[in-house]
Amino acid sequence: MGKRRNRGRSQLLSTMTKKQKKHLRDFGEEHPFYDRVSKKEVKPQICQLSESSDTSHSESESESEQEHVSGYHRLLATLKNVSEEEEDEEEEEDDSAVSDGDINDEDGDEDVQVEEEIAESAETQEPGDPKEKDGEEPPDTSQKSPEEFTDAKHESLFSLETNFLEEDSGGSSSQRTSQDPFQQHVNKELKEKDIQAAASSSPTSQQLKWPTLGQLVFSSKFRKMETFKPPKDIDLKSLHLQKPLESTWGKTNSQFLSGPQKSNSPFTPLQKELFLIMNSYRDLLYPERTALNNGEEIRHVYCLHAINHVLKANAQVLANNSRRRSQKLGVGEDDDFRDQGLTRPKVLIVVPFREAALRVVQLFISLLEGDSKKKIIVSNKKRFQGEYGSDPEERPPNLKRPEDYEAVFVGNIDDHFRIGVAILQRSIRLYAPFYSSDILIASPLGLRTIIGGEGEKKRDFDFLSSIELLIIDQADIYLMQNWEHVLHLMNHMNLLPLDSHGVDFSRVRMWSLNNWSRYYRQTLLFGALQDAQINSLFNRHCTNAQGQVAVRNVPVTGAISHVLVQLPHVFQRMEAQDLASVIDARFHFFVNKILPQYRDAVMSHTLIYVPSYFDFVRLRNYFKKEELNFTHICEYTQKSGVSRARHFFLQGEKQFLLLTERFHFYKRYTIKGIRNLIFYELPTYPHFYSEVCNMLRATSRGEEATWTCTVLYSKYDAQRLAAVVGVERAAQMLRSPKNVHLFITGEK
Repeated sequence: MGKRRNRGRSQLLSTMTKKQKKHLRDFGEEHPFYDRVSKKEVKPQICQLSESSDTSHSESESESEQEHVSGYHRLLATLKNVSEEEEDEEEEEDDSAVSDGDINDEDGDEDVQVEEEIAESAETQEPGDPKEKDGEEPPDTSQKSPEEFTDAKHESLFSLETNFLEEDSGGSSSQRTSQDPFQQHVNKELKEKDIQAAASSSPTSQQLKWPTLGQLVFSSKFRKMETFKPPKDIDLKSLHLQKPLESTWGKTNSQFLSGPQKSNSPFTPLQKELFLIMNSYRDLLYPERTALNNGEEIRHVYCLHAINHVLKANAQVLANNSRRRSQKLGVGEDDDFRDQGLTRPKVLIVVPFREAALRVVQLFISLLEGDSKKKIIVSNKKRFQGEYGSDPEERPPNLKRPEDYEAVFVGNIDDHFRIGVAILQRSIRLYAPFYSSDILIASPLGLRTIIGGEGEKKRDFDFLSSIELLIIDQADIYLMQNWEHVLHLMNHMNLLPLDSHGVDFSRVRMWSLNNWSRYYRQTLLFGALQDAQINSLFNRHCTNAQGQVAVRNVPVTGAISHVLVQLPHVFQRMEAQDLASVIDARFHFFVNKILPQYRDAVMSHTLIYVPSYFDFVRLRNYFKKEELNFTHICEYTQKSGVSRARHFFLQGEKQFLLLTERFHFYKRYTIKGIRNLIFYELPTYPHFYSEVCNMLRATSRGEEATWTCTVLYSKYDAQRLAAVVGVERAAQMLRSPKNVHLFITGEK
């Protein structure tokens, strides 16, 4: 018995490579993750051979391997001093751990039938598929969910390995994979001096002009910065798409292709250029994504990139599994099979509403299904449709809203959600626990409630540790929701996990163990406008070693050209010493210079448009203190309060109306009775400027000659000013020695 125990300990030590041991010695006292690995945790090192919810033993295992497994179990019991009864209790607790308040409802007859089909057909489910209960949030950190994919029972699973193992007519598989952008990206080796140089150096940049995207800025903090131009025509085979995407993409994307385009290219001109940047694994900032024009077109192309990345990553794991079995290697005996991260989730897609999540999942299904003869199994589909779908009859009738509003707020607009998606061989598992998922789809609020804050007992962000592809869609909407949630998310991306979560360290990539994952993470950021906060997030948190690409097209005309009423626009420039003092400078300039001009009863019916809620609260408190005759409407005002405020303002019973930009974004009401308009700050959305100005004609009673419009701006509002008046006029207004500029719109 003693000899067998000593043999088990020696086998356990052999599971760690020399690089791992050195790395754990270096970081053992600096981070609880490494401390657990080096001193306490034994199970993660042998998770491929131990019992777990995600892996199962092959029926063809030899007797010696079974003895090896049993020896490991005895070693575990000895080191951890856990009885068999306690292990059973822990497994029951882990299996019962679900998210969203231990939700364990039935998914209906359809999902029961799906589960039966999965059990009956060996090809519809990956062997060792976890039998955990469905939930949206990650389970407790005590749950161990190994990252190893096992496929010993079914040879059909190796169909995913074709891009890694097959030889094609152009050369060997090694030559083919060396040209694959995915392989080049994950196999790129950074050195310590590269990381140090990137941290201390400023980025080098170069500008290019592409036919469709326009002005691009390529930048990189690392030594080499490569730029490229899009080819005229591209072939799907040259893009290294994983099967079955080459055949399914054309059908899925056919709605955007028309005329001669349909026969020449599988992409639209915009999709082609976007996908070439995505496929090069560079970070991308595209600020011209609008729900009305190109939103769905862009959603299709980033979903193609996301599912392609996941399929390639899974195929690489399966290929290495096959090689390890053929070479009869044990855990940790070869350092050449590093193909995973510290946790399983690879892709995080951040979207604002449930409707967007629904469309993303539907695109994944379309891209994996192909023709109608090869339907894939989608578990929990009925539950997903019920929670993320919408009933058209629930929408109130006779609501007249702008087209862009209808495009943004379509379907289910709940902004608190999260869901894990596991991509299996011939099925998609929805509501998979986060640590058993390949793709996470969530809103900023949904992630914020999981991540938690400092001092909270129940918080978890380990599932963000190995995100390789981060997609933030419709970033401009988060400015209207809560931008702090997005910043909080970015501050917790690619941190070292606090628990091991059953990872096999012999399969973890070295750059992930070195805590360099953020230099390998690709971030795709899509929005509808150029904004300083979005640009700051892209510049500070996107550190991809492959470099960054930002679309920087400048507005030529500006939103003021869409103002239809005859109105004088007075732009008054205020001075501020630095960016931090702009808020106070704007308030004092408004109180001392602008407001006294509107105190007279003659200047009644004055609407004050306030983009920031904090500025709104400050102005509201000041108006109360000065006992001014005013009313206010914000996004938190009850419907009855909104009706009263609009009525009092229309009748002239209240001289001032404070209106927040968020209220206009979410409701888009037409405020009647406006005669004088003050923009406390330039709007976040440029078209809001023309929309608010055009409200003056809602109650036109021959008073056009008395209408006024005043706008406050500073040199730090250059982007918003250019979007309103055009880039040339904005440059003149910022350089001019005069502080007041006048524009007149409408018919003469």
